[in-house]
Amino acid sequence: VQLQASGGGLVQTGGSLRLSCTASGFTLDDYAIGWFRQAPGKEREAISCISPSGATTKYTDPVKGRFTISRDDARNTVALQMNSLQLEDTAVYSCAAQLVGAVAAHYCSTLSDVFHYWGQGTQVTVSS
Repeated sequence: VQLQASGGGLVQTGGSLRLSCTASGFTLDDYAIGWFRQAPGKEREAISCISPSGATTKYTDPVKGRFTISRDDARNTVALQMNSLQLEDTAVYSCAAQLVGAVAAHYCSTLSDVFHYWGQGTQVTVSS
């Protein structure tokens, strides 16, 4: 069972990146997925989440209106499209999976404590 975040890199202020969270060893169908980030010297910060159905998405204030989360269950991935990147977006980005099942298909949370699996992060660096 593994989650892997990918797609990070170096981008200039105002640019875009698309991150992917890929699962191996299990399918994401019954999982809510969250994206988090951690900048040097700072605590981990929630960014976004998406429900198993994809019908519910949430964003925290720092990224609202700039980032978009989506899921492609056929490819067993969840994407995070990041636009209008700013210097303060520089961080290691990680994804996490929470098993919620069919009864909570429209549920997701950005609380890190509820997630069961965490993936390796990917570095995003925004330069001026």
